[in-house]
Amino acid sequence: MESKRQIKYGKQLQKDLAEIFQKDPNHYFGSSLGTITGVSVSPDLGLARIHLSIFPINKTQEVFEHLNEIKSEVRLKLGKKIGSRVRIIPELAFFHDDTEEKASKIDNLINKLNIPPAEE
Repeated sequence: MESKRQIKYGKQLQKDLAEIFQKDPNHYFGSSLGTITGVSVSPDLGLARIHLSIFPINKTQEVFEHLNEIKSEVRLKLGKKIGSRVRIIPELAFFHDDTEEKASKIDNLINKLNIPPAEE
């Protein structure tokens, strides 16, 4: 269970990271579209788990490989942005959020169901 402090810090990191990614999206995501769906922070605020949704889905692996290669660059830009407000700039870990994919599959399954109308 996250504390209020962790939740508040995570939301602020999400906002700041979104601004960083928006300035040069091609550098971070290439031709894909990336969305930060959430940020969870460890109790000591030393690790931030960034959950991203990538579209198109088939480019997900290469986007995450690229983000992990430039993780230190992202952390440096984040440090310049929040360094005056915090003592520790958190380590960054990127995770794939596949909630939208699962929801889409469920929608497709529901739409394919052949349910006869109810008799009265």
